[in-house]
Amino acid sequence: MEITSATAYLIGLIVTDGYLSKDGRHIEFTSKDLELIQKFKNILNLKNKISTKSDGKTKNIYYRIQFGNIKFYKYLNSIGIKNNKTKTINKILIPSKYFYDFLRGHFDGDGSFYSYFDKRWKNSFMFYLSFHSASKEHLEWIRKEIYERINSKGSFTKGNREYCLRFAKKDTLKLFSKMYYNKENIFLTRKYIKIKNAIEKNI
Repeated sequence: MEITSATAYLIGLIVTDGYLSKDGRHIEFTSKDLELIQKFKNILNLKNKISTKSDGKTKNIYYRIQFGNIKFYKYLNSIGIKNNKTKTINKILIPSKYFYDFLRGHFDGDGSFYSYFDKRWKNSFMFYLSFHSASKEHLEWIRKEIYERINSKGSFTKGNREYCLRFAKKDTLKLFSKMYYNKENIFLTRKYIKIKNAIEKNI
């Protein structure tokens, strides 16, 4: 399969919010953001219908799309994405030049960003960008790849269900410029705007 900026981004989405069935054929992508589902569908030129499902606990609505493609399924297996990947996924065999496209997809799928004014210091506006995974090995691989590129290890913590790799303001600025290196690239609008607004507020 030919890897492009768009497919590397797609792989990031699958790593976080994708599901590979046991049948060796079907792939499902689920998100609370309809925009992400539509972008996923467009990248693969799918004709499949987008459906919805609700979370039994929170009653939140999620969108999903499912399709069958044995060749693509086998390709995902070959780069490190397997069935029951949640806690077992490790490194992903993605070309180095497309790492930030993959990382942007990973962030759009399961990353977070927050900002606040620190009351301890006047005019101190703080913000953090984070990546999340239930697999420690996978997040450690991402940490290593980022360190090799921007010389930052971030902070690594373990929550109740997942691990978190977080970067503070200085490194968030570096990652933002790398991940969003071209406005023509594919990304989730709301997350991009959220970070962009925080950066502009910091200037």
